[in-house]
Amino acid sequence: MSKFGRTIRPHVQAELRVALEAEAQGQSSAAFGHLERAHVLGQASTVEHVRVHWRMFLWGLRQRSARECLGQVLRIAGAATKAAIGLVPYGNTGGSDVSPFKRMPVPPELEALIQRARFGHMTPNQPIETDLRKRASPACSAAQRES
Repeated sequence: MSKFGRTIRPHVQAELRVALEAEAQGQSSAAFGHLERAHVLGQASTVEHVRVHWRMFLWGLRQRSARECLGQVLRIAGAATKAAIGLVPYGNTGGSDVSPFKRMPVPPELEALIQRARFGHMTPNQPIETDLRKRASPACSAAQRES
Protein backbone atom coordinates (compact mmCIF):
# COMPACT_ATOMS: atom_id res chain seq x y z
CA MET A 1 0.00 0.00 0.00
CA SER A 2 1.22 3.49 -0.80
CA LYS A 3 2.13 6.06 1.82
CA PHE A 4 -1.01 7.97 0.88
CA GLY A 5 -3.07 4.81 1.31
CA ARG A 6 -1.61 4.09 4.74
CA THR A 7 -2.17 7.67 5.85
CA ILE A 8 -5.73 8.05 4.56
CA ARG A 9 -6.88 4.57 5.64
CA PRO A 10 -7.88 5.49 9.24
CA HIS A 11 -10.07 8.29 7.90
CA VAL A 12 -11.68 6.04 5.31
CA GLN A 13 -12.21 3.44 8.04
CA ALA A 14 -13.84 6.04 10.29
CA GLU A 15 -16.37 6.90 7.57
CA LEU A 16 -17.02 3.19 6.94
CA ARG A 17 -17.60 2.65 10.66
CA VAL A 18 -20.07 5.54 10.88
CA ALA A 19 -21.83 4.19 7.76
CA LEU A 20 -22.37 0.86 9.49
CA GLU A 21 -23.64 2.58 12.62
CA ALA A 22 -26.09 4.69 10.62
CA GLU A 23 -27.38 1.68 8.72
CA ALA A 24 -27.81 -0.27 11.96
CA GLN A 25 -30.03 2.60 13.16
CA GLY A 26 -32.16 2.37 10.01
CA GLN A 27 -30.62 5.44 8.38
CA SER A 28 -29.73 3.96 4.99
CA SER A 29 -29.39 7.32 3.21
CA ALA A 30 -27.07 8.66 5.89
CA ALA A 31 -25.10 5.41 5.71
CA PHE A 32 -24.62 5.78 1.97
CA GLY A 33 -23.58 9.41 2.48
CA HIS A 34 -20.73 8.19 4.67
CA LEU A 35 -19.79 5.56 2.08
CA GLU A 36 -19.59 8.38 -0.47
CA ARG A 37 -17.33 10.37 1.85
CA ALA A 38 -15.12 7.29 2.31
CA HIS A 39 -14.96 7.01 -1.48
CA VAL A 40 -13.85 10.60 -1.93
CA LEU A 41 -11.14 10.13 0.70
CA GLY A 42 -9.81 6.82 -0.57
CA GLN A 43 -10.16 6.97 -4.32
CA ALA A 44 -6.47 7.81 -4.92
CA SER A 45 -5.46 4.53 -3.23
CA THR A 46 -6.27 1.37 -5.19
CA VAL A 47 -6.78 -0.70 -2.02
CA GLU A 48 -9.03 1.85 -0.34
CA HIS A 49 -10.89 2.63 -3.56
CA VAL A 50 -11.76 -1.02 -4.18
CA ARG A 51 -12.60 -1.55 -0.51
CA VAL A 52 -15.12 1.31 -0.52
CA HIS A 53 -16.78 0.11 -3.73
CA TRP A 54 -17.07 -3.36 -2.19
CA ARG A 55 -18.81 -1.83 0.84
CA MET A 56 -21.11 0.11 -1.51
CA PHE A 57 -21.90 -3.17 -3.28
CA LEU A 58 -22.78 -4.80 0.05
CA TRP A 59 -24.97 -1.80 0.93
CA GLY A 60 -26.75 -2.25 -2.42
CA LEU A 61 -27.37 -5.92 -1.62
CA ARG A 62 -28.86 -5.07 1.76
CA GLN A 63 -31.07 -2.42 0.12
CA ARG A 64 -32.04 -4.88 -2.62
CA SER A 65 -30.90 -2.38 -5.25
CA ALA A 66 -29.95 -4.20 -8.44
CA ARG A 67 -28.91 -0.88 -9.99
CA GLU A 68 -26.47 -0.09 -7.18
CA CYS A 69 -25.04 -3.62 -7.19
CA LEU A 70 -24.48 -3.65 -10.95
CA GLY A 71 -22.99 -0.16 -10.83
CA GLN A 72 -20.63 -1.20 -8.06
CA VAL A 73 -19.46 -4.34 -9.89
CA LEU A 74 -18.42 -2.13 -12.81
CA ARG A 75 -16.82 0.40 -10.47
CA ILE A 76 -14.88 -2.27 -8.58
CA ALA A 77 -13.31 -3.36 -11.87
CA GLY A 78 -12.53 0.26 -12.73
CA ALA A 79 -11.11 1.02 -9.29
CA ALA A 80 -8.89 -2.05 -9.39
CA THR A 81 -7.44 -1.15 -12.78
CA LYS A 82 -7.54 2.65 -12.98
CA ALA A 83 -6.75 4.09 -9.53
CA ALA A 84 -3.10 3.05 -9.61
CA ILE A 85 -2.49 5.09 -12.75
CA GLY A 86 -4.49 8.08 -11.57
CA LEU A 87 -7.48 7.68 -13.86
CA VAL A 88 -10.14 8.59 -11.32
CA PRO A 89 -12.35 11.69 -11.45
CA TYR A 90 -11.41 13.75 -8.42
CA GLY A 91 -14.22 14.14 -5.89
CA ASN A 92 -16.54 11.61 -7.49
CA THR A 93 -18.76 10.11 -4.79
CA GLY A 94 -18.77 6.60 -6.29
CA GLY A 95 -22.47 5.74 -6.25
CA SER A 96 -24.28 4.37 -9.28
CA ASP A 97 -26.44 7.51 -9.34
CA VAL A 98 -23.53 9.56 -10.75
CA SER A 99 -21.36 9.04 -13.81
CA PRO A 100 -18.13 7.23 -12.92
CA PHE A 101 -16.32 9.84 -15.03
CA LYS A 102 -17.73 12.99 -13.41
CA ARG A 103 -15.39 15.22 -11.39
CA MET A 104 -17.14 16.69 -8.36
CA PRO A 105 -16.31 19.32 -5.75
CA VAL A 106 -14.77 17.98 -2.55
CA PRO A 107 -16.10 19.15 0.82
CA PRO A 108 -13.43 21.32 2.50
CA GLU A 109 -12.92 19.00 5.48
CA LEU A 110 -12.27 16.04 3.16
CA GLU A 111 -10.00 18.14 0.94
CA ALA A 112 -7.93 19.01 4.02
CA LEU A 113 -7.55 15.32 4.93
CA ILE A 114 -6.60 14.38 1.37
CA GLN A 115 -4.02 17.15 1.08
CA ARG A 116 -2.50 16.35 4.44
CA ALA A 117 -2.27 12.66 3.54
CA ARG A 118 -0.87 13.44 0.10
CA PHE A 119 1.78 15.90 1.24
CA GLY A 120 2.76 14.27 4.51
CA HIS A 121 1.50 16.81 7.02
CA MET A 122 -0.19 14.23 9.23
CA THR A 123 0.57 10.91 10.78
CA PRO A 124 -1.62 7.91 9.88
CA ASN A 125 -3.49 8.01 13.19
CA GLN A 126 -3.78 11.77 13.64
CA PRO A 127 -7.52 12.54 13.79
CA ILE A 128 -8.98 15.69 12.31
CA GLU A 129 -12.53 15.31 13.66
CA THR A 130 -13.36 12.83 16.36
CA ASP A 131 -17.11 12.60 15.77
CA LEU A 132 -17.86 12.27 12.06
CA ARG A 133 -21.59 12.10 12.73
CA LYS A 134 -21.59 15.76 13.80
CA ARG A 135 -20.24 17.08 10.53
CA ALA A 136 -21.24 14.62 7.83
CA SER A 137 -24.57 14.41 6.12
CA PRO A 138 -25.92 12.93 2.92
CA ALA A 139 -26.94 16.46 1.92
CA CYS A 140 -23.28 17.03 1.13
CA SER A 141 -23.39 14.44 -1.64
CA ALA A 142 -26.74 15.69 -2.95
CA ALA A 143 -25.25 19.18 -3.30
CA GLN A 144 -22.28 17.72 -5.15
CA ARG A 145 -24.53 15.93 -7.66
CA GLU A 146 -26.27 19.20 -8.48
CA SER A 147 -22.98 20.88 -9.42
